Amino acid sequence: MNIENRNAFVTGGSGGLGSAVARALAKHGADVAVGFHSNRDAAIETCAGIVAQGRRSAAIELDQSNPQSIESSIEKTIGELGGLDILINNAAWSVAIPFQDLDALTADVWDRLLATNLRGPYLLSRAAAPYLRKSGQGRIVNVSAFIGFAPMGSSIAHAVSKAGLIHLTRCLAVALAPEVTVNCVAPGIMERTGMSSRLPPEIIEAMRERAALKRTTEIQDVAEQIIQFCRGESATGQTVVVDAGIYFH
Repeated sequence: MNIENRNAFVTGGSGGLGSAVARALAKHGADVAVGFHSNRDAAIETCAGIVAQGRRSAAIELDQSNPQSIESSIEKTIGELGGLDILINNAAWSVAIPFQDLDALTADVWDRLLATNLRGPYLLSRAAAPYLRKSGQGRIVNVSAFIGFAPMGSSIAHAVSKAGLIHLTRCLAVALAPEVTVNCVAPGIMERTGMSSRLPPEIIEAMRERAALKRTTEIQDVAEQIIQFCRGESATGQTVVVDAGIYFH
């Protein structure tokens, strides 16, 4: 698909990866709505970078643990851009709870994390589906993580939510075919993101040493894989791991 003059919505667009994806879509000629939860200033900065590339943009407030906010964000995106061709489900939430501390992983924490990281992308995809189908070449790209394949991550619930997102990708690919492709990227540890900033330096160093390439994941590499899924015509239901070789090493 030619991305030029397409309309995209990137959730979590105020963060490191989301901003990179939004700017990359604009570089390829798309108009981009930038979703944010609390960091409006960062979202507006991302929008300014998109406008500087000659494309339209808008900051869209979104609490994706809230179904009403999800519906509203899609309506506002359509109102700002006039349509929707691409949905990037990037926004997520996490909290650090050691796997062994089962008591600390309460029902409330579990429910909030799964509501944000798994139910949220489903409801966003459902709300966007009529517009993506109308496009005739709709694209959804979900952002999971390498912990969706292994018992790792900031908590059991975090890992489970990312594993669920990988299978949701497969299921939505079946549900929305043939008008919409649905794919997924599973990044490793990306420095200069909100998620990595909450990790102790020794954890990041341990992941760097564990990786086959002895480095963390470049944000731009993940963004480019997302762009490739948006441009491609033949892949759907697929997950590509971009983690410098942590998962298989």
